[in-house]
Order: sequence, then C-alpha cells, then structure tokens
Amino acid sequence: MIAELDPRMDLSNAEEVRRTVEETFSSVLESEAIVLTRVERARLFEAISAEILGFGPIEPLLNDDSVSEVMVNGPRQVYVERNGKLEMTDVTFQDDDHVMRVIDRIVSPLGRRIDESSPMVDARLPDGSRINAVIPPISLVGPVLTIRKFAKDPLTTDDLIRFGTMTSEMVMFLDACVRGRLNIVVSGGTGSGKTTTLNLLSSFIPDDERIVTIENAAELQLRQDHVVTLESRPSNIEGRGEVSIRDLVINSLRMRPERVVVGECRGGEALDMLQAMNTGHDGSMTTAHSNGPRDTLSRLETMVLMAGAELPIRAIREQIASAVDLIVHQSRMKDGTRKITAVTEVQGMEGDVIVLQDVFSYEQTGMENGKIVGRLKPTGIRPKFISRFEQHGIYLPPNVFGGHERLFS
Repeated sequence: MIAELDPRMDLSNAEEVRRTVEETFSSVLESEAIVLTRVERARLFEAISAEILGFGPIEPLLNDDSVSEVMVNGPRQVYVERNGKLEMTDVTFQDDDHVMRVIDRIVSPLGRRIDESSPMVDARLPDGSRINAVIPPISLVGPVLTIRKFAKDPLTTDDLIRFGTMTSEMVMFLDACVRGRLNIVVSGGTGSGKTTTLNLLSSFIPDDERIVTIENAAELQLRQDHVVTLESRPSNIEGRGEVSIRDLVINSLRMRPERVVVGECRGGEALDMLQAMNTGHDGSMTTAHSNGPRDTLSRLETMVLMAGAELPIRAIREQIASAVDLIVHQSRMKDGTRKITAVTEVQGMEGDVIVLQDVFSYEQTGMENGKIVGRLKPTGIRPKFISRFEQHGIYLPPNVFGGHERLFS
C-alpha cells in the first residue's frame, strides 16, 4: 500500500489522505482477494491509517484516555501508565526502523532532529503531550520513546480534591498565595505531578496580568488572555543557534512581565529566576526536582552554582530566602496516587540557615486494600506573610489553618 501511494501526497490534509488511503486499501483487498469480516476490515484499516497518518502501533494508546504515559523500550516492549501504575501491553513494532519512523514523524514537523550526532530529543505532540526520544548508540535496547500525555481538559481544583491530592482548605490558601503575589516553587520527584500543580496555580493568576511562560517543551495550559509562551531551542546541525532556558529567562525580563512562570529549573537558570523574583516580578513560579522542602533549597543552591557565578554560599542562601516565599512539595505514593505532602513557608535566615515552617503536612495513617490512607492537615501555624494578603484585600476564614481564632479583625 505504501508503495502504491503517491510519495508527493500532501499529508497536512488528513481527510483527503484518509480518503485516498481508503480507496487504495479497498483496491488492494479486491486485487488480493482477501476475505475479512467487517470488524477485521475496520481494524486493519485503522492500523494502516495510523501507520501512514498517525503514530503507528501506539496510536490507540495515545487515544486511550485511561493511559497517562506511553513508554516504548525498543520494538518489542511497550509499557503504559494507568492510575499511577505501569503495565506491559501487547503492542509491538516490526523492528528498530519502524520505531525510528514514528519518532521522525513526531519530531520533524517541530523542526527538531534526531540522529547519531544528536541522539536525544525533547519535543511535544500537537495536543501538548511531552515527548522524549533516545536512540542508539546512546540506547542499547533500540530507539526509546517516552510520551507523557496531557489531559485534553486540564485538571481542576475539584478533580485534585476528589483524587485526594489536596484539600479545599489548601486550595483556598494557595489561591490566596497566588493572588497575593507570593513567589512559589513546586518541588517533587519525576512523575509526581509538579507540572499539573503548576498549571493549577497558574490558573489562579488574575486575567488582567501579563504572564510570560518559559519551558523546554510547552506543556502549561494557561487559560488567561495575556500569556506569552516561550520555548527553548536546541542547537542546529552545525552546533549553533541554541536558545537555552537561561537565555529566555534573561530575555523575559525585557518583556515587561508581571509574572514569570518557568516550567522547570534544572541548571543555571535558577540564578536568573531568583533574580527575577528579587527584582519586582512578585508572584513568579517554577518547579524543581527534589525529595522534600529542605532538599529543594539545597537543589536551588547547587543550580545557582551551576550558573558559574562564584558567590559565597551565604549570599546564595540570602538570595533564596529573599526570593522564595513558599514551597509546595508533591510526592507520588507507593499506590500510584499523587499527593501534596508539604506546603512550607520560607521564613528567612537565622545565622547561615534558611528557616522553614510547614503550613500544611501529610500524615499517613495506614493502608487499606493496597491504598495509602492518610490526611493532609494544617499544622495550626499561620505563616508570616499573612499581612501581604491583607494588602491585596484577601481575607481567609479562620479554619484554613486549623485554628479557631479570628485571623483578622
């Protein structure tokens, strides 16, 4: 069939291509005298259409709403994540070349490339799903493709409360923190839901503010009108033209942003993000990989040092303590659920140590039917930045922090 199709055919017009494929498909079946049931015929046609127009054998997995991640480990192993748990599927590719064709089909329209000289690539599908591909000689099992699917409709606060990720009191508090222009770092491990939480926090930003988002592969789904989305770019085949996250953070400060939202700080851009937070861009947000709130501060220190600035550790800590107001730490639990396990205030410096204080913390009480049982509860301590809420006309009910005293007169 592929041999019979016109190689110059315009694949951008999906409906016309599908019609052409269907005609060729019918003529091939008739000429070969192949007898198929209606169900078999439909299934075969969908498989061939996916091969020509879509993403081959993994197309049904990408269309399955219950699948949140697809992992192709070479041509013979395809795993998916459902409800936070990994499952092996019966999907296979013909060979390494088959997987490579699918990877090329994903990355080529985006102006990205993947070959022996550049064997790793980050990209995204048209729907915003995040793609990472690694090919030989870096990968020893054949081409490896990881697709982090993004929900067609972003998760709302009601969804996360229903899943047990956060409580209604925490939502009220975080909403007040965003509207009160606190600088927030969302931390956690890989796949813990940091980007989902960052997306949710970004949805609390008022519509009349100018937001600049900076990401490696654009994933954030902001609903506000005044959003400028910037995406980093790798170097070309000559090794030129790279635009890093750090370059974009520096440039964003010339774009009159009221909020700077960086998808993830992984290196030297952390220094520029802290500078942005300290130079009047209150209410900025980012994510960082870490094991806990205290570890987040250590990671930020390390990333600032990666920028090549020879600053004394105390000066870096003072920058962090001055810039970051709140750390929201998220964890993926053993049962596959994702929960916010700590909401921690950065109170300032005492000597050479940054002082942290939990506002909410997660307490695990046991296991039931393989599910972790616990509760996310306020610690009863009111954060010091409450006075900033009042300046923005934000008043929280007394029960948010677990105390019964009146917060404001």
